[in-house]
Amino acid sequence: MSYNISRKTIGDFDSVVARVKESLKAEGFGVLTEIDVAGTLKAKIDRDFRPYRILGACNPRFAYEALSAEPHIGVMLPCNVVVQRYDDGEVEVSSIDPATAMEAVGNPALAAVADKVRGALQRVIDSL
Repeated sequence: MSYNISRKTIGDFDSVVARVKESLKAEGFGVLTEIDVAGTLKAKIDRDFRPYRILGACNPRFAYEALSAEPHIGVMLPCNVVVQRYDDGEVEVSSIDPATAMEAVGNPALAAVADKVRGALQRVIDSL
């Protein structure tokens, strides 16, 4: 079973990041955090790395449902969406598969919300 949902696309890295953010917004997600992994690695350990951005996305309605069903689920929030450019120029967008992640918790009440989140994230990735 895969732990992520991914799709490769073409285009300028920053433009793809912007499209992902717009698509997340259309699905009711906000981007709470944005980590420039390449910039952080360069600043902290002077290592070059490919363009790699982690977007911490949260849909408040889904988060409320999940937190209501499982009080410690916050350790698995927000949903990370990764945009990375490979050396060949391809840009890949990936997100966690929340259904797979929630299985590890062992709370059946999370299954319904995890399926809704998976559907929304799948639509985001399919829209690229």
